[in-house]
Amino acid sequence: VQPGQTKKVKWRGKPIFIRHRTDAEIQAAREVETATLPDPEDDAARVQEGKEKWLVMIGVCTHLGCIPLVDAGEHEGGYFCPCHGSHYDTSGRIRKGPAPKNLEVPEYAFLSDTKIKIG
Repeated sequence: VQPGQTKKVKWRGKPIFIRHRTDAEIQAAREVETATLPDPEDDAARVQEGKEKWLVMIGVCTHLGCIPLVDAGEHEGGYFCPCHGSHYDTSGRIRKGPAPKNLEVPEYAFLSDTKIKIG
C-alpha cells in the first residue's frame, strides 16, 4: 500500500479501511482543534505509537451503517458517506453530517512490517 492509498479488506463481515497516510495527512489531522469536533478525539489516540502512518478503521458509517467512500468528501484524503452526507477527515473523525461518532478503530496489532492482525 503506497502512501496516500487505502486498502479495503473484510473482517467479521465488515469492511476495514487500512490507510497508509502521508506526512501531510498526519500533520493536517494533528493540527485540528479537537474541541471543534462533534466527537472529540486526538489523532494520536486513533493510531499506534511508532506506526502513525497506518490508520486502521471499520469502514461503516456511524449514522446508519452505510459504507463511506474513500478519498471523498470535504476533507482531502477523507471519507464521505453519500447516503446521508456524513464527512470524515483523514483520521476518520466525523466533521459534518448526521453521524454521531468517529469511524471505529478496531483492536489490532502489527505482526510484522507487512502484516496486521485485527481483533
